[in-house]
Amino acid sequence: MKALQEKVDGTFGYRQMMLHMNRKFEEDINHKRIYRLMGIANLRSVIRVKKKQSYKRSTPQHVTENVLNREFTSEKPNEKWVTDVTELKYGTKKAYLSAIRDLYDGSIVSYVLGHSNNNNLVFKTLDQATILLNGDHPLIHSDRGFQYTSKGFKRKIDAAKMKQSMSRVGRCIDNGPMESFWGTLKCEKYYRHKYKTFEELSLAIDEYIHFYNHDRYQKRLNGLSPMEYRARAA
Repeated sequence: MKALQEKVDGTFGYRQMMLHMNRKFEEDINHKRIYRLMGIANLRSVIRVKKKQSYKRSTPQHVTENVLNREFTSEKPNEKWVTDVTELKYGTKKAYLSAIRDLYDGSIVSYVLGHSNNNNLVFKTLDQATILLNGDHPLIHSDRGFQYTSKGFKRKIDAAKMKQSMSRVGRCIDNGPMESFWGTLKCEKYYRHKYKTFEELSLAIDEYIHFYNHDRYQKRLNGLSPMEYRARAA
């Protein structure tokens, strides 16, 4: 357990530790035992820090209803996507991470780290995701940020024959799975280090999202990683 916690830079809580220990030793170790042993060994996960986010105000060009309606489960890959942009920092400068998450397995389908929070950042993220589709037409849900309410984004949605959904004003919980991922990424990776350059931050994001998709086991996925669970569906 100590070796594993060191490998992941101290980010595992008892739930993640239980999943990894059970997989490694092919056992069914109770979460209470893992919790107790972590306490004895003084192994703790990082504490999640909540940050207040600011939003750019603009006049929306296109809005739509909350079609997703907090139905955060999905029966198959590429049925329901959620997306958002979050702010990060390196040195004294800001960077912006845009991502799309599949509600079927929680995997990050595409992501783009950029210097500016603009339409191009979001459009590029959508382009990376839609090029992977093979006849699927997901519902895509976002907040009412200026990128998602733009005519350009609507044109891309229509071209991909996708349906759009938006959170209600001031209801972050309507996009809960995306907010949850940001919290996990920041808690387990971003808040743990200081990044001097954009390249350092970019590398850290690449490493974490690969880890999250391929090696971070989840109880709701029967102890599999998102990509393992997705492969079974295929």
